[in-house]
Amino acid sequence: MTTVLVVDDQPLQRFGFRMLLESQDDLTILGEAGNGTEAVRLAAELHPDVVLMDIRMPGLDGIEATRRIVAAGSRTRILLLTTFDLDEYAYAGLRAGASGFLVKDALPEELLSGIRAVASGDAVVAPSLTRRLLDAFAHHLPTADPPPAAPVDTHPKLARLTDREQEILTAIGRGWSNQEIAGRFHLAESTVKTHISRILAKTGVRDRVQAVILAYDSRLVTPE
Repeated sequence: MTTVLVVDDQPLQRFGFRMLLESQDDLTILGEAGNGTEAVRLAAELHPDVVLMDIRMPGLDGIEATRRIVAAGSRTRILLLTTFDLDEYAYAGLRAGASGFLVKDALPEELLSGIRAVASGDAVVAPSLTRRLLDAFAHHLPTADPPPAAPVDTHPKLARLTDREQEILTAIGRGWSNQEIAGRFHLAESTVKTHISRILAKTGVRDRVQAVILAYDSRLVTPE
């Protein structure tokens, strides 16, 4: 059973999500929040598997709420909801630690599969779309005093990776699928999955989306 916390400032929107999720045997709602402050508190109290997080809310928005939930060390996964495809805030949310995002007008089955994917540790955003998002916004969103990027060979999170693991992390950052990585490096897809699991464990990143961000931050991949 996957547990979900629904966060949206619109009661009707929360009601719609509840009706949809309650129709599924493998999903259950632990609670609802109408703003980011409530979301942070309830995430700490209830420890949901997934938080369905609206980005634009009065007061503490979904991006800052995501940042605080992740910073608290929670293993809760955050699935952001945006009003528009390629919403400029989606990139900031991913940088804050979210595992992916969907637009609010996604089909019900897309939302349900997205929640299940995030709960299992996968990224909701397709690798190619993640790459386009990062390319589009990497140099355009303001950040609060971002630290200068470390050279690739001195980036602390890459220190424990083998050369092959760095190659695969680079491929992930370029938006390649597991099948494409397997073909490029002449590996079985199961071997690629094993490498990716090791990369996540060694670097401490939460999922594939965060691995893409690490590839950018460490300058294994640069925006085009």
